[in-house]
This record gives sequence, C-alpha cells and structure tokens, in this order.
Amino acid sequence: MAKLSGTIQRSDLEGGHWLLVTAKGEQYQLVGAKDLRAGEAVTVEGTIERGMMGIGMTGPTLKVKKISPKK
Repeated sequence: MAKLSGTIQRSDLEGGHWLLVTAKGEQYQLVGAKDLRAGEAVTVEGTIERGMMGIGMTGPTLKVKKISPKK
C-alpha cells in the first residue's frame, strides 16, 4: 500500500475528478475519495494502479483507502 502526501486539486477535465499533487509535482487521480476540498494538504493511503487509465488521464490512479490531514 502506498502512502503519499500532497495537496488536493480539482480538475474539470471530462466532467471533473480529484487529484493529489505531491511536492515533486507528481499527479495521482483519486478514486474512492469523498468530502474533498481543493487546496487541502493531506496524506493518502491506497493502492496505485499504474496500468489503469481514468477518464481524466492526468496520472496514475490512486485507489483511496484512507485520507487524513497532513501533519
């Protein structure tokens, strides 16, 4: 399971989806996340699905198991 920290961003591409953007600029399309707010600093635990393409095609898909505020 991956544990990544970054900032939540909203993309309006293809109907809209949520992204996690890390400090290195890596983007992950979040799947299974609820109650997100753009600009929120978080730590996300989940599974990275590199072979899975989402409709936004903005980066690997991150299947979310847990999101917590970044400490």
